[in-house]
Amino acid sequence: MTDAHILDRPMWTALTGRQAGLAVGGGGAFRYKPDVSVLAGLQDESAASLAALAQLVPPEGYLLVGQKAGFECPPGARIASQTAVEQLVFEGQGDPAKHSHQIVLLHPSDWPEMLALATATQPGPFLLRTPMLGEFWGVKRDGKLIAMAGERMRQDRYVEVSGICTDPDFRGQGLGKALCVHVRDRVIARGEVPYLHAYASNETALKLYRALGFHKRSDLIATVVEKA
Repeated sequence: MTDAHILDRPMWTALTGRQAGLAVGGGGAFRYKPDVSVLAGLQDESAASLAALAQLVPPEGYLLVGQKAGFECPPGARIASQTAVEQLVFEGQGDPAKHSHQIVLLHPSDWPEMLALATATQPGPFLLRTPMLGEFWGVKRDGKLIAMAGERMRQDRYVEVSGICTDPDFRGQGLGKALCVHVRDRVIARGEVPYLHAYASNETALKLYRALGFHKRSDLIATVVEKA
């Protein structure tokens, strides 16, 4: 059965498409390289695809599969949690977010500080080499990275905006909004369509994203898979 939309299985379509060079696995399941991301994708819910997924789960840690369809793990793996997620796609109207923040392109020399910021703020899974997935932009104060946002999954025409986070000491200054808009507009300037994900329970984030022109396309399930 073919999914109706390329974003119904965003991890699978990214890992078998534009980001195949960062994928490991085979058959009906792939994941990003272990030092890049914990995200993984399924071709379908067949026994063969689920068995392939189980082979990719690390002995320590977990994989995260986000898609419309739920699934049951085969022997060798277990579902640690499932969480409702909203997938939002930019529809051409949104706040330009005028601001005076100096936004800078982040480089590999910034990766350790980016990881520290993401670890402290938990915008979603983030590893040292996650910035290999796309451009990341940030705001610094006195040389310290205090906020960032960037790109993660890529499909034909689509680019996910991700990693949006701000140091708690600097919240309330519109940094996250400014960075989200900056990344959104960079994607649009390339002729691509930005999209993003947020937990369905995070109404604060969803309200912001709607104001920036992102509108719900679908409900997804974020499934955390561990070794049994």
